Amino acid sequence: MLREQLYNQLAEEFGHDPTEGQKAVMRHLTAFVLTDKPNPLYLLKGYAGTGKTSLIGALVRQLRQMRRRVVLLAPTGRAAKVLSSYSGYPAKTIHRNIYMRSMGADGQYRVNLIENKFKRAVFIVDEASMVGEGGNDAGQFVQRSLLDDLMTYVFSGEACSMILVGDHAQLPPVGVDESPTLDIDYLTTTYPLTAASFELTEVMRQSLESGILYNATRLRLSLLSDELQLPLIETASFTDIHPIQPDEFEDLLYTAFGRHDFESSIVICRSNKKANLFNQAIRSRILGYDEEINAGDLLMVVKNNYFWLEPGEAGGFIANGDIVAVNRINRVEEMYGFRFADAEVSLIDYEGAPFQVKLLLDTLMIDGPSLPFQDFQKLSAAIEEDYLDIPERRKRLAKIRTNPYYNALQIKFSYALTCHKTQGGQWPTVFVDAGIAQADAADSSYLRWLYTAATRATQQLYLIHFPDGLIG
Repeated sequence: MLREQLYNQLAEEFGHDPTEGQKAVMRHLTAFVLTDKPNPLYLLKGYAGTGKTSLIGALVRQLRQMRRRVVLLAPTGRAAKVLSSYSGYPAKTIHRNIYMRSMGADGQYRVNLIENKFKRAVFIVDEASMVGEGGNDAGQFVQRSLLDDLMTYVFSGEACSMILVGDHAQLPPVGVDESPTLDIDYLTTTYPLTAASFELTEVMRQSLESGILYNATRLRLSLLSDELQLPLIETASFTDIHPIQPDEFEDLLYTAFGRHDFESSIVICRSNKKANLFNQAIRSRILGYDEEINAGDLLMVVKNNYFWLEPGEAGGFIANGDIVAVNRINRVEEMYGFRFADAEVSLIDYEGAPFQVKLLLDTLMIDGPSLPFQDFQKLSAAIEEDYLDIPERRKRLAKIRTNPYYNALQIKFSYALTCHKTQGGQWPTVFVDAGIAQADAADSSYLRWLYTAATRATQQLYLIHFPDGLIG
C-alpha cells in the first residue's frame, strides 16, 4: 500500500504523461526509497530528451515532502548549478562535499575524506559519466580515485543510499573508452552494493520538436549502429540549430559575447589549440581587450589549487574546471622565467566574497591542458634558488610549497573551451567547431564528442566549419 501511494505521488510530481520507460523508473525509485537492504544504489542512465532530469526533479520534491534528507552532487560547479536549477534544491560539487584539505609539516597539501554524518540520506549524483575510477586530479601532489572515495563516503553513513544519473552517449573521463560509473557490472563486482539500473531510451515527443535534441538523437542512434557514420544534420526544419556562413560568423559572435554576458554563450572546440585561436579572436575583435589579461576576463582553472582559499571558503580549494571572473588586475610581473599577475577574482558558480590570487599567465595560451610537467619542474627549481640558505632539503621543500609563485593559479580563457571542459554545463547559446567533420571519418569518439557538444545548448546551436554535404 505504501509503495503504491508513493508511486502515485511521484507520478503526480512528474507532471507529464509518462512513457513506459519512465513508469518503470518510477516503480524502481519507489522500491529504492523504501528499501532496507544494505548499500542501495540505483543507476539511472538516459539519453538527452528522455526525461531523466524531470524524473529526478520529481523525486527530489517527493523526498523533501517525506522529510527525507537529500544531498545533490555533481562533478563540477557548472554541473552542480544545472542540477540545482532543475531540481529546485541546492547542489554541491562532489569534491566540496566529501573532501577537506590539510597541510603536512612538509608544506604539501593533502585532501582527506570527511566523515559522512548523514542518516538515511539519499545522495543523487548527476553527470555521473564524468566520475572516474582511476587517479583523480587532486592537485600537484595527490592522486585519488574519485569513484572509490564517493562510494566510501556515501555508504559509511548510516542507512544512506545513492542514485547515479548519467548519459552513456556522452564523453567518458579522459583516458578511458567507457565510463566505469555507468557500468552496473563493474560497480557490483567492485563494490558491495545492492544495485539496480535502468536506461531510458525513448525520447519524449516534445523533445523531438527541438532541432538540438532531434539531431542529438540521430547522433546517438548512429553511435549505437554497426556502421559508424556521421548522420546528415537536419537544420532546415528547425529554428534552434543553424549552420554558420563565414560572412555572418563575427556578427553572431558579437551578439553572443559583445554584451559581456559570458554566462549565456560558449564556443566548443576539438583542441586546446583551436580554443586558443577563438579566445584570441573573441578577446581582441569582440571584447576589445588588448592586454595579456584584463579586468572583466573570464577564466577557467585547469589545475586544482589549495593555496588561495581558507578552509571555510568554497570548500577550501579551487577545483580544476572552476570558472573565475577577473575583477581587478593589480600587477603583472615576470619572475623565475614565467609571467604572473596579482588579481582579485570571484568564483562565478559559488557564493562568496572576491579573493586575491596570483595567476600564472603562461598557461593562458599553451596548447596543452595545463602547464607541462617539465615547465613546472623548471619553476620549482628556480624558486628553490631563493631557499638555498636552508641546508635541510625537507625544510627547503616545505618553504617552496608555500611560495605564492609555486602555487599560482593555472588558468585559460573560457570563452572557447574543449568539449571535456564544458561537460556537465549548459549554455543558452553554443557554437560548435566541427574539427574533422567528415561522414566517412567519423568514429565512436567523434560521435560522442559531437553529441556531448551539441547537448550543451539549451536554446540555440550554431555549427561552424561543417561541410555542406553534412547539413540538411
